[in-house]
Amino acid sequence: MPRLMLNDELWSKLEKILLQEAIYNKRNLRMTVEGMLY
Repeated sequence: MPRLMLNDELWSKLEKILLQEAIYNKRNLRMTVEGMLY
């Protein structure tokens, strides 16, 4: 299991913001954001 910087609560908040900004919700969007934070 990969180590994640965003817990589920933070991810749900960030995901809502990203979707409001018309970011395409791909299957691996969370891993992409985690990679940018890393």
